[in-house]
Amino acid sequence: MSTTKKASSALISVFHKDGLEPLVKKFNELEITIYSTGGTETFIKDLGIDVVPVEDVTSYPSILGGRVKTLHPKVFGGILNRQDNKSDQEQLKEFEIPQLDIVIVDLYPFEKTVASGASEQDIIEKIDIGGISLIRAAAKNYKDTLCVSTMNDYDEVLEMITKGNGSTTLEDRRRFATKSFNVSSHYDSAIFNYFNKNHEEAAFKLSETNGQVLRYGENPHQKGFFFGDFEAMFNKLHGKELSYNNLLDVDAAVNLIQEFKNDAPTFAILKHNNACGLATRPTIHQAYVDALAGDPVSAFGGILISNVEIDKPTAEEIHNLFCEVVIAPSYTPVALDILKGKKNRIILVQNEVDLPKMTVRTCLNGVLVQEKDEKTDKIADLTNATNKKPTDRELEDLIFASKLCKHTKSNTIVLAKNKQLCASGTGQTSRVDALNQAIHKAQSFNFDLNGAVLASDAFFPFPDCVEIAHKSGVTSVIQPGGSIKDQLSIDYCNENGIAMVMTGTRHFKH
Repeated sequence: MSTTKKASSALISVFHKDGLEPLVKKFNELEITIYSTGGTETFIKDLGIDVVPVEDVTSYPSILGGRVKTLHPKVFGGILNRQDNKSDQEQLKEFEIPQLDIVIVDLYPFEKTVASGASEQDIIEKIDIGGISLIRAAAKNYKDTLCVSTMNDYDEVLEMITKGNGSTTLEDRRRFATKSFNVSSHYDSAIFNYFNKNHEEAAFKLSETNGQVLRYGENPHQKGFFFGDFEAMFNKLHGKELSYNNLLDVDAAVNLIQEFKNDAPTFAILKHNNACGLATRPTIHQAYVDALAGDPVSAFGGILISNVEIDKPTAEEIHNLFCEVVIAPSYTPVALDILKGKKNRIILVQNEVDLPKMTVRTCLNGVLVQEKDEKTDKIADLTNATNKKPTDRELEDLIFASKLCKHTKSNTIVLAKNKQLCASGTGQTSRVDALNQAIHKAQSFNFDLNGAVLASDAFFPFPDCVEIAHKSGVTSVIQPGGSIKDQLSIDYCNENGIAMVMTGTRHFKH
């Protein structure tokens, strides 16, 4: 039996009518009988094209306020029959079931309804029953039936039907079945995740239908893909395509700058997911200059991000540095012209988009899922652990350092002064090593650590870190606390005039 099939009939029942008219007109031109329901039927009639109401086939009206329209053996028999099966064809004749060669059905906009903040009842009514069943049936029977499940495919179907004079190939039908099961599985996942928003069921369902192939993965010999709506989050104004590693760094930059969203002008420079420069200043130009001073060596090839508009003076400074990506909420026209002076430099405008509340990563033969760490330490959260209390200036620096510490790979120590990152020790197996790394780095860039503050992502089980920090000039420390030996560090601080505050919250980042 030929795998190329000429369509003689089509069932069309869609929520979205955009782009449907040319397809309906082509079906009419090719003398393809059209069956339809409700609003779609009216839409087709208004085009002056003949259409057969599904009720005429089933002898049942649309009932229960439209909840039941197409759920009938004569509809599903027309879709699911096997054209090379003699018994199936005999039953079509016996029960007067029309053959349905093409099924064009989309789904109620469930996700958009949830996102709109609609009531529970409105959301429930947008759970499609007939549509999802029609899609599954038509896609299952792809050997005989073409299933079109989204208006995004109307143009391609029109071209295919026109080229084939009403015929489709088995390859095309199977490809569209794949598209359809992608639509149906994503839809069901969205519904489940809505019902399971409080995680009563320990089940993991993640579905992203927007995907792009990257040049390669973390290394050139690895394939790489990104699944997500990048365009919703950023307007890309200039530069080459982002790589896998670029995207990881951009993610780290966005999450870090979120901590300073409502602060004075703040600029961050990141490399390999960690900040190598960060400063908050009265102007974004000065914030950039002081962020760069934190580590001008590591900044080469880094990711730059600002919490306010980038102006001409800042752009002129940035232009002197080779960097991969610049991110800001906006740019002045002159600043944008300057930054575009390097053809490969990626320039992004960050839009206001809600970020995921859960983090996901592969682990062993499965995945690890957790709530995102959305706790930001505030002055009101702090408990004074020592006799000496931090000054107002030190308190501001402690919170500044704590925000950065939260977004730096463990074990980490952050040294800061006057809302400027002096240095950090990142990803060390020993907290002492992290501190020594930070001190050495700060001194290599001529930072005066006298009066600096220290932030640690976890407690000090021994007083060695506060002793080393004290000898380098640190006068105030912020840490979560919680060690059974907390008192050892507290005692050292009391004996040496160091202020220590505890947050009660650990911020590991593995």
